[in-house]
Amino acid sequence: MRALPYKIDARGLNCPEPVILTKKGIDLGEEHIEIVVDNLAARENVSKMGISQGYEVNVEEKGEEFHITLLKKAASRVAAEPSQEVSILVKSDLFGNGDVELGQTLMKSFLYTLNETAGVKYVVFMNRGVLLTIAGSPVLDHLEALEEKGVSVLSCGTCLDYYQVRDQLAVGAVTNMYSALEILTSTARNLTI
Repeated sequence: MRALPYKIDARGLNCPEPVILTKKGIDLGEEHIEIVVDNLAARENVSKMGISQGYEVNVEEKGEEFHITLLKKAASRVAAEPSQEVSILVKSDLFGNGDVELGQTLMKSFLYTLNETAGVKYVVFMNRGVLLTIAGSPVLDHLEALEEKGVSVLSCGTCLDYYQVRDQLAVGAVTNMYSALEILTSTARNLTI
């Protein structure tokens, strides 16, 4: 740990980047972190991250900027228990229901954030979710980065065939329902989106 604070300039960055940068500082074991953000959402999200990770949080408003100071609480300086393996089932090319453009933006943000999350072992794509794994998908770079980290990216073969895109699969491998079910029931935690 350094004597000086770990500084993060997150001005002009969209959600979830300020939180991800803050998490990197936390993961480095920094006990004193100073973050500058320029919007209310980032202020709230970074503050919540700090509190959830055992930091005292102080926010100072300077004009249109927020200067956030995180100080590790003494009782929280114990090493965290390693996270359990997680599998994620992606059932759509959109995150949530509602506006298509918003759903696409949220999915891209989710998969970007997933790259900064430890413990994910499998991401299984079913139904329209397989469209995220084919050539031309706006999230291919995020999925490739997950694969580079050792995450298994798997697409349902029946789904690829249904949408007639099996030959366009650009990341990961093809799986079947039996294997997908085995994966989803063998990991400690599951998330479905």
